[in-house]
Amino acid sequence: MATKTENIKKDKKKTEKPKETLSESIAGIAAVLVSGLFIITFIVQAFEIPSRSMVNTLLVGDHVFVDRLTPVTRSKFIGPLMPYREVHHDDIIVFISPVQPGLHVVKRVIGIPGDRIHLRDGVVYRNGVALNEPYVIHSGSSNRYADNFPSVSADFASQVSAEWPAVVSAHKQGEDLVIPPDSYFGMGDNRDDSLDSRFWGFIPRENIIGRPLFIYWSFETPEDQYQRTSMGERSAFVFHVVVHFFDETRWRRMFHMVR
Repeated sequence: MATKTENIKKDKKKTEKPKETLSESIAGIAAVLVSGLFIITFIVQAFEIPSRSMVNTLLVGDHVFVDRLTPVTRSKFIGPLMPYREVHHDDIIVFISPVQPGLHVVKRVIGIPGDRIHLRDGVVYRNGVALNEPYVIHSGSSNRYADNFPSVSADFASQVSAEWPAVVSAHKQGEDLVIPPDSYFGMGDNRDDSLDSRFWGFIPRENIIGRPLFIYWSFETPEDQYQRTSMGERSAFVFHVVVHFFDETRWRRMFHMVR
């Protein structure tokens, strides 16, 4: 006849969960990694703001999560399941530079396909109406070409891409530049310190990666840091971040929504 102690031991054995095998552990880790890879590849992507072109909306050293999902081209097969929407006026987008493949750029959408755009004395006119742009700042360094685009010859701007003047001529109607299909016109909020569509051209739809959602971290960063590409320079900046993480992190910008 079993004793009370023996019965308790038997009950414990029944309730004990089977131990996870090595193969099950590896499978679990692999599932987490695959899920994470899927998220950062197709849903969100981390991106660091490298230049002053979007000040004050985005600062050099702002780290943002970019929504890769909603601005992509609608799929014929899973379109109804994807939260797709068209790119709108005033959207801030991250895209691959049309003149420097591999370079990620962030600008605000000023013109969408069919829009007629021109600038007069720094004021943007879209379809004949002057825009109210509360997000824009001016550094005071006016540029005759950029402030009166496209009426002033590109000869006044040394940073214009070689092909752009011919493209402007082909799409110019009167004083306006007409945005062609599947293309967008983007400009920086720091209007006097931004190399944008006025200088290098339209943004092709297929170059658009996504829209910045929010700032997850912001750190005081030199304006030319993205140009310091040597191993020594990168290592020195990483060490600087470690030492000054608390006193040079812009805590007030953490989780700030990008608009």
